[in-house]
Amino acid sequence: MLFNSYGFIFGFLPVVLAGFYGLGARSREAALSWLIAASLLFYAWWRPFNVLLIAPSILINYGAARYLDALVPRNPGRARAVLAASIVFNVCFLGYLKYVAFGEQTLNDLFGAGLPLTQIILPLGISFITFQKIAFLVDVHAGRIDRFTFREYALFVLFFPQLIAGPIVHYREVMPQFKSATCRFDPEDFSVGLSLFFFGLAKKLILADPLGPIIAPLYDHAAAGVPQSLANAWIAALGFTVQIYFDFSGYCDMALGIARLFGVKLPANFNSPLQARSIIEFWSRWHISLTRFLTAYIYMPMSLGVLRRRAASGIRARDAKLATFFAALAIPIMVTMLVSGLWHGAGYTFVLWGGMHGLMLCINHAWRQIRPGVWPDTASYERFMAPAGLLLTFLSVVFAMVLFRSPTVEGACMLWKGMAGGYGATMPEAVLSGLGSLGDMLVWLGVHPAWTSGSMLVEASLRISVLLFVTFECPNTLELLSAYEPALGIKPVKTPGRWLNRLTWQPTIRWAFGLACVALAGILSLGEPHEFLYWRF
Repeated sequence: MLFNSYGFIFGFLPVVLAGFYGLGARSREAALSWLIAASLLFYAWWRPFNVLLIAPSILINYGAARYLDALVPRNPGRARAVLAASIVFNVCFLGYLKYVAFGEQTLNDLFGAGLPLTQIILPLGISFITFQKIAFLVDVHAGRIDRFTFREYALFVLFFPQLIAGPIVHYREVMPQFKSATCRFDPEDFSVGLSLFFFGLAKKLILADPLGPIIAPLYDHAAAGVPQSLANAWIAALGFTVQIYFDFSGYCDMALGIARLFGVKLPANFNSPLQARSIIEFWSRWHISLTRFLTAYIYMPMSLGVLRRRAASGIRARDAKLATFFAALAIPIMVTMLVSGLWHGAGYTFVLWGGMHGLMLCINHAWRQIRPGVWPDTASYERFMAPAGLLLTFLSVVFAMVLFRSPTVEGACMLWKGMAGGYGATMPEAVLSGLGSLGDMLVWLGVHPAWTSGSMLVEASLRISVLLFVTFECPNTLELLSAYEPALGIKPVKTPGRWLNRLTWQPTIRWAFGLACVALAGILSLGEPHEFLYWRF
């Protein structure tokens, strides 16, 4: 079931809310049990068999967590073995469902094994659910969770607003909220939640979706070996970047809003990442919960392990700076980002995309270490990097997004070549002739007329320009609603010189009217339901 569907907006969500508030007036326990049942229904709606796949995994993980909870104080060594076995089970479970076909394809490509490809219909949200269960087990082993019931565990894992595409939450972030929740109607939670939901719906349906029919053919043609001109290649690259930006941003807002309707604040997962001035900052704003998970459970253990081993052998970091940089920072970053790429999708393009971001992160970290010696004037450096860092980071992300979206590596290379002008620059003949002397100058510079309609070029350029303006100049929804903590830890921040200072959400008639217009525009745009792009990854 999609958030952006008639069935969810006018059927499922109102019924679940009514049952939750109604039961909550009599019994908190009944209201929370209702929420678990509703979450199972939500998960089973697309394919009921998914419940039969995920239920045994949930039961096994719950049993492992209970065993760990009792074992840690008595036998730490055995507890570590149980934790390792549990993590291996979860990784293998995810690996079989998501990566067995990719593994077979890789063996066929490398060794000509001729293995038949296993076709598995992937259960929705399996990556997010698996990571969340692993985080829970690690927290139990570390003593950060001491008492929990099966109902609490099931509610933590299955809570439907974050079930399909995150955020990846920790038990200690949401369960204290459920334990203290009244499970009754709260005007502030309801109004904030409804605002977040409809802002997200508008981002998805009005801003992101219309770019799909424009962008998809360009990537399909490139994958089929059709060269793309300079303009088409940049439309493909920029168009997909802003499309997935507003698609994922819209989903995150909707997830936050739905959870808030039940009185729960989820952690922020998306915070204007294209405004980042470095690739390090980008990953602190894009898919925040995934970055946090990979940093805590892959990067930090690898990095700290290297530092401990080097310290035990008497090697000090300052005595071997370059070796320490590679062993304790660069290699863990590359491994982490390769895992991130593979987590997003089972394919060569995703692995290469992760490696590309890993390399950019290593370069960024290396520059941070040598910059004081190369450019000691911090004030002048900051003045220069404010615009330069923003542009460089944006172009790097756009360049990598081509690989993320392309069906094949060859298609991505063809688009990159087109972006560099390798297939020449063309413009629809009608547009070129209508530019008069400017058109003549463009022809002199090497722009060739193409016998195609200019409507696609004009529409794509206008849509991309509008979305880039919204991205860089407008406050995001977390900023708009910051006075009401729309996500865990989000507090009001005044940014000098931005019109955000004058534009903040308030529970007033004016904002209610504006939200009604946004909601109406979103609902009228529903039409045929479309999958959220990020759900594929």
